[in-house]
Amino acid sequence: MATPAKTITIKRTEASDPDFPYLVAMLNRELHERYGELQVIYDKYNQISNLETVVIAYVNDVPSGCGCFKKYDYKTAEIKRMFVKPEERQQGIAASIIGELEGWIKEEGFPNIVLETGSKQQEGIAFYKKQGYQVIPNYGPYWGMETSVCFGKRL
Repeated sequence: MATPAKTITIKRTEASDPDFPYLVAMLNRELHERYGELQVIYDKYNQISNLETVVIAYVNDVPSGCGCFKKYDYKTAEIKRMFVKPEERQQGIAASIIGELEGWIKEEGFPNIVLETGSKQQEGIAFYKKQGYQVIPNYGPYWGMETSVCFGKRL
């Protein structure tokens, strides 16, 4: 029997959307499993309240992935909280999310993007490189943190 087709939809929203904290809670659990107590240091940099620039991906109307961005400086936006449920990975959902975020960032007038991921997230590192991001020196709160890998991209 054939597997039913999956419909992926992307929605721009804000942090108050109940699907966003639901997905972020899954992301946080996964990060704590990978990094243990070290993740506590990073938690303070990942606050999600009051964000007005959130993207949620749905697979057949079920929340399956997310990402957001915030202003880093006057010409740079920072992508945060990129996540796709493990069972939905490798299906183009993350590429759809980051594509929507990049479009929105460009609309907001930011020519540059930065982001941080962890050194144990090799699939994330490969994904960002595939999307045209370049490894950059660690920035801001990630300076000197050996488990951080930072990326940048010019739009």
